[in-house]
Amino acid sequence: MEHHGTSCIRKEDNKTQILPRRWFFCFCVALCATSATFARPEIDGEKANGEHRPISVNGVFPSLTVLAKGTGSDSEAGIGALIPWAEKLWAVGYVAHIRGDGLGLYEIGEEMTMRRHPASVTGTFANRMVHWPSGQAFIGPHAIDAEGNVRTIESLKKRRLTATIAHLTDPKNKVYFLGMEGRFWELDVKTLESKLLFNLVEELEIRPAKEHFKGAYSGAGRVVVANNTYDEKEHLGQRDAGRLAEWDGKKWTIIERNPFVGVGGSASGDSYGGHAIYATGWTKSSVVLRVFTKGKWSRYLLPKASHSWDHAWNTEWMRIRHAVTERLLMDVHGMFYELPALSYEGKIWGIRPICSHLRVTPDFCYWRGMFVMSSDQIDHDQGQPQSGLWFGNIDDLWNMGKPCGWGGPWWQTPVKAGSASDPFLMTGFDKKVVHLAHESDHSVRFKIEVDFLGNGTWKKYDEILVPSSTGYAHHEFPDGFSAHWVRVSTYQDCTATAYFMYN
Repeated sequence: MEHHGTSCIRKEDNKTQILPRRWFFCFCVALCATSATFARPEIDGEKANGEHRPISVNGVFPSLTVLAKGTGSDSEAGIGALIPWAEKLWAVGYVAHIRGDGLGLYEIGEEMTMRRHPASVTGTFANRMVHWPSGQAFIGPHAIDAEGNVRTIESLKKRRLTATIAHLTDPKNKVYFLGMEGRFWELDVKTLESKLLFNLVEELEIRPAKEHFKGAYSGAGRVVVANNTYDEKEHLGQRDAGRLAEWDGKKWTIIERNPFVGVGGSASGDSYGGHAIYATGWTKSSVVLRVFTKGKWSRYLLPKASHSWDHAWNTEWMRIRHAVTERLLMDVHGMFYELPALSYEGKIWGIRPICSHLRVTPDFCYWRGMFVMSSDQIDHDQGQPQSGLWFGNIDDLWNMGKPCGWGGPWWQTPVKAGSASDPFLMTGFDKKVVHLAHESDHSVRFKIEVDFLGNGTWKKYDEILVPSSTGYAHHEFPDGFSAHWVRVSTYQDCTATAYFMYN
């Protein structure tokens, strides 16, 4: 291209075209703008109307960081809970074992600035609940009215609070609080006076072990609580101090003696299949999903995306929440799942993995059109404890790690002939292989069944003979093959392993 007076000359295929100079000028401006767009990082913080806006980098606002103050704060500085309320986004920080200083209750405004509220209490808090009958939101040891006025529950501010849930018999005037040490209180929402109802360590026989209560939920005429005690003793089968338990207002019943952490639900009407309750935990071999529908508990198994969560202290705080209206999101063991709020036929429908990740995500919610995730990011081992928030869209989760994981129903487990395993999730992964092993002195035939409808309709996929000479075989599923659930059984009594790898 050559300049020529007030025009420019473009030579192409031995043809010459004369373009007006103004066209050339517009072309150059557009080219510069495009180059600037591609070269520029996703950082926003310019001045608007003479005022400086908070800088954001890929959905993270550094100014919205929770920091532990001083060298005495040699602990965590996580953001334990989030709740949109009174025109603001409220967040509560938590430290380990109520050590440290400088954290508390935070309010974030639409201009993306954060203020530590004067009523702040530094503690270990991960609870939140909106109590609509009284027009209050509970988060940490605080009650916030619809105008943003904050009251503090003096009797609970020194407790490690993990859940606030609806009352079984007086939901208009009372709520329940669960503490990490297993204390279970009743609270008057008007006076904020609390009453200790139970020490769940004693009620649920968590001895000799260190209790570590997490999630709770109230619905379908019961309170469900989770305790996730787990370390090498549980891994080796020397102890079973984890718990999933329920209370019907009269007595406590232990549902499962494994570590559980997240409990949530969908209070839907009969057209959705009724009120469903979900609880997530794990064993040495897999993630466990317990579901209460139509008056009974069912058990499903899911893969682990990482072993980093295989300890009571490493599970802050895997949740089951309504991420958006009528859409449940479940975070467990390094995997986000879509969990439809339906329980037709007493089953769960269409659960599928979204992504695998290493982010510790204590809570998530929607606020002012943005999907918000809290975090627990830097412990004292790496420097000054601190954590931030991420703002984006819920569908951005699909851009995180591709779903992958491992797990199975049996890990050197005594099994009876003809007894089918619990269903193990199969859908949503690319490459699939199952490893089969036994410890018998004779050959063992394994049967693999799949449920591709998702409602408990099982069809035989294949039978695999595992010889006594090796005690091992594996099967690679064809590319493109999938089903909602898979299960395994044997034709002989034996000690067996059935373990799936999804890549």
